[in-house]
Amino acid sequence: MEELIKNLKLQVIDALNLEGMTPDDIDNDAPLFGDGGLGLDSIDVLELIVLLERNYGIKLSNPAQGKAVFASIATMAAYIAENRKK
Repeated sequence: MEELIKNLKLQVIDALNLEGMTPDDIDNDAPLFGDGGLGLDSIDVLELIVLLERNYGIKLSNPAQGKAVFASIATMAAYIAENRKK
């Protein structure tokens, strides 16, 4: 799981062009959206959906599901571990 989290952080940094940020700068449990986290917005959600589809073969069909999946890096990693295409 640690390797997945590290790779996921790198992919998020790359997909969202978070220049100057390293994986160590992202707390696994910090909220990705709003105050206290990365401060991502709705456009960033679309990029994360594409990331899941492209890198892990996961399609989110229910927008409400995305809110729970993208709560933090840890929740994304757990969702990927359970749902990725082998």
